[in-house]
Amino acid sequence: MSWLNGRPAEGLPVHDRGLAYGDGLFETIRVTGGRAHLLDRHLQRLGEGTRRLAIPVDIDELRNELLQFCQALGQGVAKLIVTRGTGQRGYALPQPCQPRRLLLGSPLPAYPAQHAEDGVRLFPCDTRLAEQPRLAGIKHLNRLEQVLARAEWQDPAFAEGLMRDLSGRVIEGVFSNLFLVADGQLRTPSLSRCGVAGVMRAEIMARAAGLALPLSECDVSYAELMQADEVFLCNSLYGIWPVTGLAECVWPVGPLTRKLQTVVANLLSDS
Repeated sequence: MSWLNGRPAEGLPVHDRGLAYGDGLFETIRVTGGRAHLLDRHLQRLGEGTRRLAIPVDIDELRNELLQFCQALGQGVAKLIVTRGTGQRGYALPQPCQPRRLLLGSPLPAYPAQHAEDGVRLFPCDTRLAEQPRLAGIKHLNRLEQVLARAEWQDPAFAEGLMRDLSGRVIEGVFSNLFLVADGQLRTPSLSRCGVAGVMRAEIMARAAGLALPLSECDVSYAELMQADEVFLCNSLYGIWPVTGLAECVWPVGPLTRKLQTVVANLLSDS
């Protein structure tokens, strides 16, 4: 199932700047019972991305279109791609700019239940994230760093990979955000230089504040991660996965992880 600019269609025109330059953004949205989960957070991030890239998009119109698509999809994943539209050869922005909206529907991923119940091991990726503050946080179309990182392992013993920046700071998973617990405080890496500010990450931070859990968004070194009491990953499709191992380090599935896991599971339920 796919729509282009609100109508059923297959594919994009070959001169679209999203294909040529990665000039655009995307959101991956969980859909159950025809409902888009965390929709406001997805649209907030998309709005920030279109503002930074100067792509003129009517967010209210897009919301209505997305709601109709999710109703038609019923169950699965709605991937929304917004590009700057068609342009001639060269990097100069097209004038006028006529953005395109592509909506793709697919089944929900069948992640093993053990990932959430028993936890996962992280693969230590060699591929590093380049630092570019102007793109940090937004979900732009250039995901080559993640493609290279994911190609580093095939062993199913690793459900995710850990990504660091060029200075060695811990940033995120290949397709997840990361939290750790140290001395009773919840911490998540700063994404001011690189990385994707996930919508589930934002939701967990808001919920932690509502639960009066101490929380900091800060630089995290590899050594600090290895000394943590608990570690977990989050993503808008699967919720929370406890992390039980990375290299020689082993962590328990801790009480704070379980507490937040219960909160998030309710958000992703079909009700």
